[in-house]
Amino acid sequence: MALSTNAVVTYTAIGNREDLSDVIYNISPTETPFMSQVAGKGTARGTIHEWQKDSLAAAAANASLEGEDAPVFAAQAVTIRLRNELQISTKLASVTGTQEVVDKAGRDSELKYQIMKRARELKRDMEFTLCGKQARGVGSTTTNRTFAAMECWFQTNGTNTTPDFLLGATTGAHAASTAGIPDAAAQPTDGTVRDPTEAMLRYAILLAWNQGGDPSVIMCGGINKQKMSAFVGSTTRTLPGNAEDKRFVNGMDVYESDFGIHKVVPNRFMRVSTRTCIMVLTPELWSVDYLRPFTQYPIAKIGDSERRQILAEYTLVSKQEAGSTIIADLNL
Repeated sequence: MALSTNAVVTYTAIGNREDLSDVIYNISPTETPFMSQVAGKGTARGTIHEWQKDSLAAAAANASLEGEDAPVFAAQAVTIRLRNELQISTKLASVTGTQEVVDKAGRDSELKYQIMKRARELKRDMEFTLCGKQARGVGSTTTNRTFAAMECWFQTNGTNTTPDFLLGATTGAHAASTAGIPDAAAQPTDGTVRDPTEAMLRYAILLAWNQGGDPSVIMCGGINKQKMSAFVGSTTRTLPGNAEDKRFVNGMDVYESDFGIHKVVPNRFMRVSTRTCIMVLTPELWSVDYLRPFTQYPIAKIGDSERRQILAEYTLVSKQEAGSTIIADLNL
């Protein structure tokens, strides 16, 4: 059909208002499972945070003669003193005076909106660092202090010599440590990559349980979450409680082993560079301790702009690493 003669059309009209939605869509994930669901929250009082761990002597046969004199005292183990450095993580927001007052779509205050974004970014950065393999760094006037991240703390559980090895077979090794403290600049050594198996998972749970842990959380990235869903018995299941509901559940949110029920928690911020891992965790044995919790500071005004700094000073506390296990060197 022909266009009406001399009709005014939107393509040439002047003065039509723009149709800009008053909603800003942001798909970037902000969940931080380790900080929010797993780790406790504590308080630090110095730039080096210290704590102690201990264990009982191994159980053994114990019988004495009637009337026997007290035996000679055996050597008694003392506590082990652990430490981790406090790390400062920060984000900055800056907005000009003009941008703050002009009419905007989707937010009333540009400064508040940018502070909110920076705070969420900071939380994501913290989760990414905590769950990774960052080495402990003592810091100096020219070098940042850094804490030993989770992958550096696993010392007791893991072997590369058994069929169900939890570390890569060729060169995989835990981070070097002194008295259970990850050495400065020491990181786990990567080994041969492979796919996870249910045998590995069962073995990891067993090792943590043998040491006295209660590993109720299995944390992994998305790719390992999918691979775990393919374990024997975890597929082709109908939703419970409704015989008429024919939907299939092809995912594993909990795993029941000989030692209880374990919640499977996916984490988008675990390492996915050249290899991945699965962590079998006893939650109460991990904590994120703060010298300065999330804080917003105004920065001195220079010119026609408003500036804010969002900051946290914190560290990772591994109260007793033997109660958790890592399955390392897994394929992407």
